[in-house]
Amino acid sequence: MSVDEARAQFPVLERYAYLNAGTNGPLPRSAVEALVAQAERDLVEGRSGKAVFEGLLELRAQARRGLASVLGVEPELVALVDSTSRGCSIVVSGLGIGPDDEIVTTDQEHFGLTAALHASGARVVLAEATEEAIAAAVTPRTKLLALSHVLWTTGRRLDLEALKAQTRLPLLADGAQSAGAIPTDAGPYDFYTVSAQKWLCAPEPTGALYVRDPERLRIATPSYLSQSSYEPTGAFTAKDGAARFDSGWIGGPTLAGLVAALDVHPPWRYERAAQTAARCRELLAERVEVVTPAAHSTLVSFRPESDPTELVERLHADGVIVRELPGRNLVRASCGWWTSDADLARLVDGLRV
Repeated sequence: MSVDEARAQFPVLERYAYLNAGTNGPLPRSAVEALVAQAERDLVEGRSGKAVFEGLLELRAQARRGLASVLGVEPELVALVDSTSRGCSIVVSGLGIGPDDEIVTTDQEHFGLTAALHASGARVVLAEATEEAIAAAVTPRTKLLALSHVLWTTGRRLDLEALKAQTRLPLLADGAQSAGAIPTDAGPYDFYTVSAQKWLCAPEPTGALYVRDPERLRIATPSYLSQSSYEPTGAFTAKDGAARFDSGWIGGPTLAGLVAALDVHPPWRYERAAQTAARCRELLAERVEVVTPAAHSTLVSFRPESDPTELVERLHADGVIVRELPGRNLVRASCGWWTSDADLARLVDGLRV
């Protein structure tokens, strides 16, 4: 598949330089077609019956396998959830962390992670977003490291494997800006989350949670899908593997769209995305201050010379979609494997206005 053929899967690219997969990736035509076809089938044939539910269970199995492939792990260790935020909540609540415990995280994390940490009642320790500062923040009370693999603000990639080896603590990795964007091997970590609507270009709400040892995490927020059998009292036998942590039912149209989206990414996606991000960083550095370190991720965050809100609005009017990071005086460009040189030129040209 050529780059032009791969780009043709995304109609939005015909109009826009779409540089915001860090929020929501472009939807591929095949995903929308699958979503609509499933919805029309539900419209005509209804949403009940043995064949319908068996078909939906098969879609769930396909989605689980596809997401596991992205993470380089076995499907049995992947739960289907509706977001990275949900995955974080499942982990933190299941670990039973409380007021006598500490969780070490950074001062650059997304609310989707920090909200779950705060709700646990534990002392949340905010470290500077460097490996040295994170390791130095660990104390005997620390029960969990909760960190982004790639920071949503600066695009910096943290060396999570080294931190886990150094601290020997359980590690919850927020993979919202890494899964589907950079090569990912979740195996060494205890927990790894996925937001499928971002770099995997799936409909929302879709996501995944990798759990290395499902038997060691309590089911604190069970859904109907957590059980293989149950009693009138509510007592239940948990499903095998990470499926016990599935956050709930996902509608047939959304599932069909997710499965289709997982099939559109070419084998050369990571190499091209890295090259595109490097080129974007190089072009922007000629005009503005770029805060993203080189060769860290597919995000490129920069400090504009003008008001960031006005710049993002003006770029949007010119057909360039980027994101302002509120309160940080930063604008973020997300470079996917689908991003072209022409897209980058439109972004840089927009800065000259």
